[in-house]
Amino acid sequence: MSDHQSNQDARNVDQSGTQDHASIYIEDMLRGVLPTSPEHSIFRVRHVLREANEKAYEPEILAVGPYHHGRDRCKFMEEQKMRCVQGLLERRNEESVHRYMPILRAMEQRARDCYAETIRLSPNEFLAMMLIDGCFIVEFLRKYGMNGPHMEAGLIQILPSLRRDLMLLENQLPLFVLNELYDMTKGPNEHCELIDIAIWYVSGQPVDLNRNATLRDMLRDSKHLLHLVHTCCTFGLPNAPRIEGSTTHMEVSSMLSAMELREAGVMLRAAHGRHLMDIKFKNGILEIPVFTVEDFTESKFRNLIAYEQHRQCGDISYVTDYMSFMDCLINSSKDVKLLRRQGIIRNCLGDDVVVAQIFNEIGHGVIVDDFYYDEIARYVNEYCNKKWNLWMAKLRREYFHSPWAFLSVLAAIVLLLLTAAQTVIAVLSCNKQS
Repeated sequence: MSDHQSNQDARNVDQSGTQDHASIYIEDMLRGVLPTSPEHSIFRVRHVLREANEKAYEPEILAVGPYHHGRDRCKFMEEQKMRCVQGLLERRNEESVHRYMPILRAMEQRARDCYAETIRLSPNEFLAMMLIDGCFIVEFLRKYGMNGPHMEAGLIQILPSLRRDLMLLENQLPLFVLNELYDMTKGPNEHCELIDIAIWYVSGQPVDLNRNATLRDMLRDSKHLLHLVHTCCTFGLPNAPRIEGSTTHMEVSSMLSAMELREAGVMLRAAHGRHLMDIKFKNGILEIPVFTVEDFTESKFRNLIAYEQHRQCGDISYVTDYMSFMDCLINSSKDVKLLRRQGIIRNCLGDDVVVAQIFNEIGHGVIVDDFYYDEIARYVNEYCNKKWNLWMAKLRREYFHSPWAFLSVLAAIVLLLLTAAQTVIAVLSCNKQS
């Protein structure tokens, strides 16, 4: 018996000389707990985030990775995956998957370490999942890269759902697995990297990464496809949108809504051709880039927020803070209507109430720390609290809200000036006669 085992048994013996079975049981449990891996990048979304809209985190038709492996609702795509692997082997004139297994087996433990939960699949099940899911994603992106949106009819019909499902935090494969499978299945005329076609797919348009080496390097370091999307969404943003003369920290909840800002004299303006999260405020004008709300917008941003909330690094939570800022601007459908009329929100859902609900509920259970837009929010509030700005806003609202109102006020001013002039002339005439 080893010294370690002897010491352990000694600790489990109480004063009467008998072993404490509860202690033995607890220590056995503790030995079964695996250490936390710094490689964790694929997480199950916490309940506090899921409860507002659980469907936003679950696949509709395509299950990828171990978390949703074998889901009944995704059985149809399981058959399509198998056909995809068969097509891949035929394209490469290969009779079996034997060539791929040594590479995948060497990556198995590293891939398992990417998942925050212990994966209970056997080695054979895990390797099969990596090969089948990975080959499907690689071949699907390859077809998209070759044909763009002009793919076969069967895929075009489910393209929106596939894009949605591939952006779920729980529905990911490690990107290094996808890169390896892509390189192993390349044709002689394929010269681009997987990230080139992946970026085209997630952004909807070709992106020339050769012109931006920094972005290419960052994308190469992505952990999975959702992380790659997050990198694209946040690349180029500064560490903080500083406002000169603003230093005091404020709570996110103290931000005024869009309607309240207009009442206080702040002008809301759509900023075109700018980064989505690059919000600016200057001279009473709040410039917000155009935000399009579509069918899968909520799911996309919920999963980007979930990734920021679960990751272990201390990077800036750009997406979380941006959606928190927009949530402050939108309290009701009236705020959505105002932002829509100003061209800031493009509502493809048609119902302003639904859009307001999306923004109001997306922050449930979200932790906001070191608010990215803190300086802008404080400066906006300082502007709104100045009496001169409030008075000017009231003047514009009550007397200059339309051309006719402006003409009426102008006519009244002219009449007042004429009356004053007439009075002065009359007084001067009386003095002269005296």
